[in-house]
Amino acid sequence: MPEAVIIDAIRTPIGALGGSLARVRPDDLAALVMKAILERNQIDPASLEEVIFGCANQAGEDNRNLARMALLLAGIPVSVPGVTVNRLCASGLAAVNMAARAVRNGDGEIYLAGGVESMSRAPYSLPKAEEGFAFGNLTAYDTALGWRYPNPKMKELYGTDSMGETAENIAAQRPHLTREKQDEFSVRSHQNAIAAIDGGRFNEEIIPVPVPQRKGDPVLVTTDERPRRDTSMESLLRLKPAFKKEGGTVTAGNASGLNDGASAVLVMSAAKAAQLGLKPLARIAAMASAGVEPRVMGLGPVPASQKALQRAGLKASEIGLVELNEAFAVQSLAVIEDLGIDPALYNVNGGAIALGHPLGCSGARILTSLLHEMKRRAAFGTPAKYGLATLCVGVGQGESTIVEFNL
Repeated sequence: MPEAVIIDAIRTPIGALGGSLARVRPDDLAALVMKAILERNQIDPASLEEVIFGCANQAGEDNRNLARMALLLAGIPVSVPGVTVNRLCASGLAAVNMAARAVRNGDGEIYLAGGVESMSRAPYSLPKAEEGFAFGNLTAYDTALGWRYPNPKMKELYGTDSMGETAENIAAQRPHLTREKQDEFSVRSHQNAIAAIDGGRFNEEIIPVPVPQRKGDPVLVTTDERPRRDTSMESLLRLKPAFKKEGGTVTAGNASGLNDGASAVLVMSAAKAAQLGLKPLARIAAMASAGVEPRVMGLGPVPASQKALQRAGLKASEIGLVELNEAFAVQSLAVIEDLGIDPALYNVNGGAIALGHPLGCSGARILTSLLHEMKRRAAFGTPAKYGLATLCVGVGQGESTIVEFNL
């Protein structure tokens, strides 16, 4: 079976909701990272077997197979096909995993994978009448986040809890994961992200984004917008619960944000990499997805990661670094508790609570950050042989990827 390796991984800075990247269409964001990663590694675009890209919304400018639109905008030949993947929060990682499986199956040798999301540009959506013209009021859905047009049967069977409510469900099951612990976790996320930015640790993975202005030249966005230097226990404890007024613990301060960004990962067969004289960053050792109860969707990384560990023939103690998407502090703490991996190994450069969570991009983003941190540590003589990237997924899923760094 051919080995799937990762040659390179890049991302844009992550923009805040209505912030620095709000003027950039999602298909343009995706095209930017697609073009950049091919140019950076001197890959002939015509040699791509396929472009596989994640996107969670697909209700606006990201509609009608964004992957195909973006690859054409990136100047990739029309002969290269593209497919858009939607596993909500894990779409970007699912895209990478699909590319790796295709390489392992011998279906192709070079794939461009990744993900994108512009939550700032997510439109409102209105339903059509089932027949004739509707009379009366209509419900408009903000497509940036959450349920839209939910099936009544789903509500009866599993509920249609909001993402924040699912986090509160975990908090109710685990009262020892107190508000204070959640806020402490969030402060650490911001502190780690600020330290990473100040130390230039994201420089190699970030591709600057030129943002058009109404007047004058484009402004170049080069750094993540969401991390806050003034985040403290005092400031977080002042925030009120956002989803459960009585006894709630989940606030805007210990949850991820709504954000914009894109990330791209170059996946290749080991044989093709050798033929082209390219040194892989890592080998994809194992991949897995799993389902959990939708009402506690944040626990999804646990069974997905356990599956991946089993497939890789590894123990949890052999993982040297972890990138866990921080949808909420409470679900992150629950996952850390259940997986049994040293908490100090998680999100050493900050997570989504600080950096942000552009849904379709996030899976590829955490993998990108994981790979570059593994590369940095190897250069300093403290290598981590195995790394884990994992995310929870709305409606109750988890997605995980284990990589073996190319020492």
